[in-house]
Amino acid sequence: MHPLELIATLTGLIHVWLLTREKVIAWPFGIISVAIYVYIFFVSRLYSDAILHVFYIGLNSYGWYHWLQPDHTRRNLPVTRLSRGSLSSVLGAIILFSLVWGYIMDTRTDADFAYFDAFTTVASLIAQFLLTRKKIDNWLIWIAVDLVAIPIYVLKGLYLTSGLYTVYLILCINGWLSWRRSLKAGFSSGH
Repeated sequence: MHPLELIATLTGLIHVWLLTREKVIAWPFGIISVAIYVYIFFVSRLYSDAILHVFYIGLNSYGWYHWLQPDHTRRNLPVTRLSRGSLSSVLGAIILFSLVWGYIMDTRTDADFAYFDAFTTVASLIAQFLLTRKKIDNWLIWIAVDLVAIPIYVLKGLYLTSGLYTVYLILCINGWLSWRRSLKAGFSSGH
């Protein structure tokens, strides 16, 4: 275990826990965590994950900005959900781009678990963007990502990271339940 993995794990846990509580301070912790994971995944030859975490730096910065910009009628950005059509498009995009990216990584690099790594990358990017927009659907995508990522990290010997993603899985279930309450409360208050 690398000491950086411990720092990335702790800041990642704080990040997701604060997100489940809809706290804007979550975003700086996310930036620290993902910046460290760029290095960790690169040296572990999980290139899709390394690339993903570069994008996470930008998405975490965007989320921080977006959550600080409430509209003129509300104090906080409300939790909403995707329409059925949008959700179908999102799921189709995850499947298509996972296959394409997996093929590229499998045929052009020495990446391990190319297709599974591609799925976690594509689905994570989409889930992270939905999270920045406070779409409740993000949590279900994150749950799927965690279920695929956990065994990959065990097989790569990244046991602390695998443990982190196990805790993320629990936090994502909690986030989905918590945000569902916020969504229902928003609808009952007329938002």
